[in-house]
Amino acid sequence: MPITKSAKKALRGSEKKRLFNVNKKELINKAVKKVKKLVAEKKGKEALALMPEVQKILDKSVKTGLLKLNAASRKKSRLVAMIKKAN
Repeated sequence: MPITKSAKKALRGSEKKRLFNVNKKELINKAVKKVKKLVAEKKGKEALALMPEVQKILDKSVKTGLLKLNAASRKKSRLVAMIKKAN
């Protein structure tokens, strides 16, 4: 446990950031799962219509430092390839 006043304050801040990051990662995972589910159900056009939303979420996570650029690019690329293969 933190002892100094500044360490206690840093702990509070890091806990807030952790909760924010956990929520954002859950949002990313839900969006990706939704696209994968649509692809599995052979609904390629609906999955393709959902892609801009997923890309927006991934790009914002890169901007805030939650994901690295190449990781987000890889996720987007694989999703699009999966959708194209299903069509």
